Amino acid sequence: MQWELAVAEPDALGESPFWHPAEQRLYWVDIPGRRVRRWHPDSGRQDSWDLPQQPGCIAPAASGGLVLALRDGVYRARDWGGALETIALFGHGKHSRFNDGKADPAGRFWAGTYYEPKDARKADLYSIDCRPGNGEAGKPIVQLKAHNATSANGLAWSPEQDTVYWSDTQSHAVSAWDWEPRANVLRRHRVFHQFPPKPAGWTPGDAGYGGRPDGAAVDVEGHYWCAMYEGGRLLRLSPAGAVVAELALPALCPTMPCFGGPDGRTLYVTTARQGRSDDELRTLPHSGCVLATRVDVPGLPVNFFED
Repeated sequence: MQWELAVAEPDALGESPFWHPAEQRLYWVDIPGRRVRRWHPDSGRQDSWDLPQQPGCIAPAASGGLVLALRDGVYRARDWGGALETIALFGHGKHSRFNDGKADPAGRFWAGTYYEPKDARKADLYSIDCRPGNGEAGKPIVQLKAHNATSANGLAWSPEQDTVYWSDTQSHAVSAWDWEPRANVLRRHRVFHQFPPKPAGWTPGDAGYGGRPDGAAVDVEGHYWCAMYEGGRLLRLSPAGAVVAELALPALCPTMPCFGGPDGRTLYVTTARQGRSDDELRTLPHSGCVLATRVDVPGLPVNFFED
């Protein structure tokens, strides 16, 4: 598999990429850099938008602009670089922040949290419904959808819109639920795939560890593409949860894939640079950059937030 350097300016921790079909742009965030970035491949133009807090995830809005999960809550920006309107604030404490999230196929925004001490399972997954005609006027419907995790990641939906995937990076597990989109109900929780834990005493560069599940995307055949942090690879899992393909990467810490390009067959991957050793960065200098390759099966298009 031949990877290209799509965006050379590295992020400390790139995350939450999505392809905007109308704009033909790639969007993503740099969490510790406190910025949203976007890139137009045809022109090569890059834009960066500084934020007052760490962004965990973003999604495009059907009426324009973005919805953003920052450290303490979910916000709405009507325009690029525009004012941040508060949708909902969350009192999850100074040791937690929002992390991975996306809009669902019905137009709600989902976002999970990350418990920074990593010594307890205090991460949650919420859905935020701002669609017209739902709930009281001007007030979102906020629901806790899952919990008992440490590092919320890997949120995705099946092509049939009947399955939700969510991973807890710290426990090396990807979960799945049956989902009823109209009622927004999750049922029949199961472990979609359990990865082996990090061996005791393992250090980067050692053999014997394949990484832990981070962000994810789904293709039109229903396969789940999972970034394996510290594993230097992407995995393609079948709808039954079996690993059917492995793509090695020129970065040890991929964070999230997404599908884009005019035909949906360009696979983009954000990566991390923060906290990596000098030796690792000399060996893998593209760590933190956005990488791209071409695949045979297109991905599902991004879902748009509705308000």
